[in-house]
Amino acid sequence: VQLQAFGGGSVQAGGSLRLSCAVSGRTFGGYFMGWFRQAPGKEREFVGQITSNDGKASYSTSMKGRFTVSRDDAKNTVYLQMNSLNPEDTAVYYCAARLPTSARWDYWGQGTLVTVSS
Repeated sequence: VQLQAFGGGSVQAGGSLRLSCAVSGRTFGGYFMGWFRQAPGKEREFVGQITSNDGKASYSTSMKGRFTVSRDDAKNTVYLQMNSLNPEDTAVYYCAARLPTSARWDYWGQGTLVTVSS
């Protein structure tokens, strides 16, 4: 499974950005898809995920309500819509994939940088 995240860039505080992650190599619809981020000098943290069967999304508490994860199985793509961005959201954002039965995220994209200025 190959993942490629894109859509990062620079945005002012209060703005919005949508990241995309294109998946190839296996049946996309069978995988849980997740988003993570890593800010400078900090550990990588979970942002949100979406299931494979019913498309149910769940989020880190700090991002719930501002971020939305969605997927388009016909396009083999998962999205992260980010609203009301603030400088603390500046990070490299990664997409990841795992099978529903897996306890860990097995496949990772290369990351895309989001910079939020005040």
